[in-house]
Amino acid sequence: MRVKFAYAVSIVTAVAMLTACGKKQESEAGAGASAATAAAPASEAIVVKIGHAAPLTGPIAHLGKDNENGARLAVDEINTQGLTIDGHKIQLQLDAQDDAADPKTGTAVAERLVEDHVVAVVGHLNSGVSIPASKIYSDAGIVEISPSSTNPGYTQQGFKTTYRVVATDAQQGPALANYATKVLGAKRIAIVDDSTVYGKGLADEFAKTVQASGAKIVAREVTNDRATEFQAVLRKIKSVQPDVIMFGGMDATGGPFTKQAAALGIRAKILGGDGVCTDKVGELAGTAVQNLVCSEAGLALSKMDKGADFEKKYVDRFHTPVQIYAPFTYDAVYVIVDAMKRANSIEAPKVLAAMPSTDYNGVIGHIAFDDKGDLKEGAITLFDFKNGKKAVLDVVKM
Repeated sequence: MRVKFAYAVSIVTAVAMLTACGKKQESEAGAGASAATAAAPASEAIVVKIGHAAPLTGPIAHLGKDNENGARLAVDEINTQGLTIDGHKIQLQLDAQDDAADPKTGTAVAERLVEDHVVAVVGHLNSGVSIPASKIYSDAGIVEISPSSTNPGYTQQGFKTTYRVVATDAQQGPALANYATKVLGAKRIAIVDDSTVYGKGLADEFAKTVQASGAKIVAREVTNDRATEFQAVLRKIKSVQPDVIMFGGMDATGGPFTKQAAALGIRAKILGGDGVCTDKVGELAGTAVQNLVCSEAGLALSKMDKGADFEKKYVDRFHTPVQIYAPFTYDAVYVIVDAMKRANSIEAPKVLAAMPSTDYNGVIGHIAFDDKGDLKEGAITLFDFKNGKKAVLDVVKM
């Protein structure tokens, strides 16, 4: 059966066709690729690109690489198993791009991925990048599945292309706040955020629940996501003697913040979200990490039914431990391929049309989406640190 593959590229023949097209309009180039695909020998695999976008440079590059590794593991695994769509052999290719955790760079990356005719995108890591980039994917009709963007606004823009496989800060913030007020019994709470969409958004959601509980917010301070020195902010906080400090930011800043707080003699427990919830923060905070409690917007790897198997495959392949969201990027790739199979197509519009009916059981658990593209079932995991490593405190089902 001849099928139009607008976003697929044959290894040899499609390249020749597209080159011959020169500067024709995108629709003509798509038609040329479709014709080339239909004419390709049955034994020749069709290359289908899946985009991945995350910071591969900068202070949180280790998290971006972790995400990329998870996606790459899935792509390689699917290629080894063999994939056939509508009678055509498919070879997946991960089109990995560095967005530097920067909104401007991220939108440029999004445009590049659209130009590359990816069938879908796994990314971006940061909410502050996912949100502006999502408009570009929406305009192109390309699915975007974020494995780690937790700001509620990401899926509240009315786009039909935005999905995520993590819980949101509207769930994560209250879980942290309830721990502060109900478990720790905190009455006086200080809040600091790194001025990013993620950090401020998480802090705002945390603050709403704290205020509703009757506890008092005694300080609300800001820093930035490149800061390494927090003495001025911490001295202000120390003067108001909080029971708990909530820090909205990433591990690259949360680690030094926690370490410097301890050095100033601040005894208040420090809470952070998934951005700080890595083993890396233990290295950055030193022994002060024992005063930190953090959350992840999903189940802990140790609590996933297929987590141990995934961890072994990941470590065997990359010789480094899982940071946070590699299982989520891994599953995001499988969700895209599942949509391709159900659509019996590698055309981006048809893959997009299949996404709302997703019903997939992955490493992270059951994946199904509501009408906004958020998970129907989510969980928040709370951690503390023992000997510098994360240890599960509690799991809150959402």
